Amino acid sequence: MFGWALTFLIIALVAGLLGLSGVAGAASNIAWILFVVGLIIAVVLFLKRRV
Repeated sequence: MFGWALTFLIIALVAGLLGLSGVAGAASNIAWILFVVGLIIAVVLFLKRRV
């Protein structure tokens, strides 16, 4: 999940440098969502193993 988030972050940075603000905005939103989902899954799995 974090790998996909990093991929979309790189896409957003490259698109931003090229002036493609729409693509950069969409890619950064996708990267943020994937990061948050990955973080939630990591916390849930961590708490599940503690019990």
